[in-house]
Amino acid sequence: MKKKALTLVSVLSASFVVVGCSGSNDGTGTTGDGATVEFMHLWPQGSSAEHHRIVNEIISDFEEETDISIDLQVLSNEQYKDQITILSTSNELPDVGMTWAAGYLDPFVEGNKFTPLDDLLDDGLRDQFVAGTVEAYEKDDQTYGLPLELNTVYVYYNQTIFDQYGLEEPQTYDEFLDVISTLNENGENPIALGNRDRWTGSMWYMYFADRIGGSDTLTEAIDRTGTFEDPALVEAAAKVQELVEQDAFVNGFNGLADEEAKSMFMNEQAAMYMIATWDLPNFTTNEDVPQEFRDSVGYFKFPTVDGSGETNSFVGGPGVGLFVSDDSDVQDEAKQFAAYFIEEWGERAVAEAGVIPATIVDGESLDLPDMYVDVLDDLNNATNLTLYADVQMTASAAETHLDLIQSLFGMQITPEEFASQHESALASE
Repeated sequence: MKKKALTLVSVLSASFVVVGCSGSNDGTGTTGDGATVEFMHLWPQGSSAEHHRIVNEIISDFEEETDISIDLQVLSNEQYKDQITILSTSNELPDVGMTWAAGYLDPFVEGNKFTPLDDLLDDGLRDQFVAGTVEAYEKDDQTYGLPLELNTVYVYYNQTIFDQYGLEEPQTYDEFLDVISTLNENGENPIALGNRDRWTGSMWYMYFADRIGGSDTLTEAIDRTGTFEDPALVEAAAKVQELVEQDAFVNGFNGLADEEAKSMFMNEQAAMYMIATWDLPNFTTNEDVPQEFRDSVGYFKFPTVDGSGETNSFVGGPGVGLFVSDDSDVQDEAKQFAAYFIEEWGERAVAEAGVIPATIVDGESLDLPDMYVDVLDDLNNATNLTLYADVQMTASAAETHLDLIQSLFGMQITPEEFASQHESALASE
């Protein structure tokens, strides 16, 4: 849901930071005897020190192993997005750069700015990715990006509160309702939810849709090979309202921001909280968070519903990925670097920067907190990843979806109205 940060801002191109990294980690090297590949990323040393260092190390190793030099440019996040748009209009994109999935790709693919990377994937690279991640970068059956990061959604819970009432991680929806009932009976807030941001509620709806309808039903409704009026998707909306009727969420949840809900969970004012794995550091390694709280946090996969659903099917999405420019004069070398970067990034990123990578990593072989090891093991066994609904949609349809999510949680529309209004919004695209 970091999609919210994808809005472009106007930044003078002269303000970006350029760091030459060819043949050297100190930014002063010269090019080698072979080709030079231009690479642009968005992890400056100041704000993303560990990411920045890992990138430099990968570049240094690549240059030592090949006769290819890397000409590196580093920009801040918003500067990067502004600059990449400017460069694409003048056909001056770097040979390798960073992109986002789904709708962000559309103008670049439609303008023939990014080259397909299926040749790399079919040469063995595809098997290194967590199931469902590469698909987020597909357009018209071709793949235009190689994902680096991945966030999946879990329900986190306070083990101390659970133990106090003899509760265990629920495996089924009925068991989940029993947990909620017990917490309410004892004056505890069951779930912290800040649905003013709306995408937070969408995650709950998406999991019900997945468990009831299977991994493709929601995606097919969005891409128009299916319909939001599919009985499974209507039932998913009904289950959301059932949770509301069961007082599953904290009072005033539709007016709370996600940060407020997170604060309630971290201050032990609610027993559970659903969020993506970008918050793992808060539950494991963030020393600004009391150790006692971090020790008490566990998580569980979204339960099965009425006997249906595969718990190794996740809601989530990749973060940034690598693209290769279609106009690159050194496209073969650029692809070689992109593949090398993907292969080297995974273990280093999770072990040294706390990033959950999009590639399969053996957590047991790394010195990581137990929760990281467990999440990596989950991903290694994942059967599906359904990309966040609003990310799959166009901007206007996404806004309608998010508004309808808030209305659904607020009991202002029926499940049937929720479905039909989605149909109207998507049909008008």
